[in-house]
Amino acid sequence: MPEIAKQHDVASPYEGYDVLAKWNTPSFDDVTRDALTRRLNETPPRRFLSPKELSLLEAVVVRVAPPLPGLSPSLIALWIDDRLSRNLGEGFRGEEALPWSERWRYGLAAIDGEARRLFSAPFVELDGGGRDATLRAVQAGNVNPELWRRVGAESFFTDTVLKTVAGLAYAHPSAWNDIGFGGPASPRGYVRLGFGARDPWEAKELR
Repeated sequence: MPEIAKQHDVASPYEGYDVLAKWNTPSFDDVTRDALTRRLNETPPRRFLSPKELSLLEAVVVRVAPPLPGLSPSLIALWIDDRLSRNLGEGFRGEEALPWSERWRYGLAAIDGEARRLFSAPFVELDGGGRDATLRAVQAGNVNPELWRRVGAESFFTDTVLKTVAGLAYAHPSAWNDIGFGGPASPRGYVRLGFGARDPWEAKELR
């Protein structure tokens, strides 16, 4: 059974809970175990972004991803790169929107442009405070419009960066432990669905 590192920056209300303890129980089937094994053990190679673009993406992910044991920002960045190489997006986009891969490339370049505008340095060379200030400006739309002519700054930060990073992070068992999630509802399913109800095999929040 795969293991997840135990260190954590923030105490979880489900401290001690390990969703992978269900590995050989009716909660997981072979399909789930195979997916989790790949998720925990496989690191995709860089395929789409240039080394500089990937470093920039990782620097962004560091500031927005939740701190979870066993899940590094570099891995999330490589997962995004892998999705871009396979042109995997949300399955839809607005009529005027750029294709998914172009949107990421354009948005990352614009973030770097904002860092240079605000601090006269590339995003990757800023300290944490400078990076956060740059991303907050993008999130609020306080940007140079010339850098964002093809992609909306606020939309790129919220709808593309945050949604993608959070979605990938919380598909990882470390995140499941952190929020007390019991894993896929298949094959076992959940019986007690009322507010405050808990099945015996679900995580119990520490009081």
